[in-house]
Amino acid sequence: MLKTPSGKIRARGLPIEFDGEPGPLNAITDIAGVEVGYQTLIRGAGKCVAGQGPVRTGVTAILPRGRDQVHVGAYAGMFSQNGCGELTGAHWVAEVGRCEGPITITNTHSVGTAHDASIRWMVKRFNRAGHWSLPVAGETYDGWLNDINGFHVTDADVFAALDNAAGGPIEEGSVGGGTGMIAYGFKGGSGTASRRVSFDGASYTVAAFVQANFGQREQLVISGVPVGRALKDWHPDARGGVEAGSIIAIVGTDAPLLPHQLSRLARRATLGLGRSGAISGHGSGDIFLAFSTANAQAFAETPTLLNTSFVPDPELNPFFAATIQSVDEAILNALVANETMTGADDRVIHALPHDEVIRLLAARGVI
Repeated sequence: MLKTPSGKIRARGLPIEFDGEPGPLNAITDIAGVEVGYQTLIRGAGKCVAGQGPVRTGVTAILPRGRDQVHVGAYAGMFSQNGCGELTGAHWVAEVGRCEGPITITNTHSVGTAHDASIRWMVKRFNRAGHWSLPVAGETYDGWLNDINGFHVTDADVFAALDNAAGGPIEEGSVGGGTGMIAYGFKGGSGTASRRVSFDGASYTVAAFVQANFGQREQLVISGVPVGRALKDWHPDARGGVEAGSIIAIVGTDAPLLPHQLSRLARRATLGLGRSGAISGHGSGDIFLAFSTANAQAFAETPTLLNTSFVPDPELNPFFAATIQSVDEAILNALVANETMTGADDRVIHALPHDEVIRLLAARGVI
């Protein structure tokens, strides 16, 4: 829980304290059946030449029910806090309260590739004539570090992320779709966290996966401490304070929740975002989707009545809290479990300085 599989320290390892009880991995893969895969593309250096690089991008794949059950839908809901971004399949989620197949996240100019390749992967996997799908594909902008107009993400890269998806511990930081991302003026990217919730004698998991690419340096708050303001002049953000990013947050749970309840969870992701200081600026695409792996029987294609179970609406508060806590910690994991990156045109984005963060938090008595 304190380190990623490659040994990078996570937020709890600094140590930053968080509310709530995490699952054993403190990751979205604490939800049984959920699988996550990456394809990370890092190559080239120096001057940016469209179509040649440097390349700092990738693809993340999330399979809510894993590869063996990827054809089975899942109840889902979504919310757009600020719509300067894209999440394919969102209209279908809003219409019928379900998502179909895999979820992919990549850079802004490759979202179409991720969407189309997901369909091709499904068609090939199930070899069904007339296969129909509206998969979810999201994006955030990595054009400061990556040759985004080189369109380096290919079908093969999306296939690799989908084929590599697995349960267990998840790598974080500059991996997959998060490879070239920037958050609060520091190196951002992929992060995850989870929480346990008890209801009616059973224990459930609520978890988040984020692709963090948003915020300005001086906005960053950790454990209530204005860390970003204190570090404003520490290797200043060369972008000049312009907010040109976004965040995609995927919230998953194994609790039996209905689509309207999942939309309510997705809205609570905004409160998790706000805990670290974000304001959802004009150019930020802050888009959130929540899904439940429960009630698989509700997706049977049959001309008979089907049954589903759900948590009563008045009992959702602990699930709201778990969503907020998971999103907050996932964002900080994306920042902490990261490294300084040099990208296109030799632009440098520095990783969050652990020693400085520890010093600032210790001075306020929060660690």
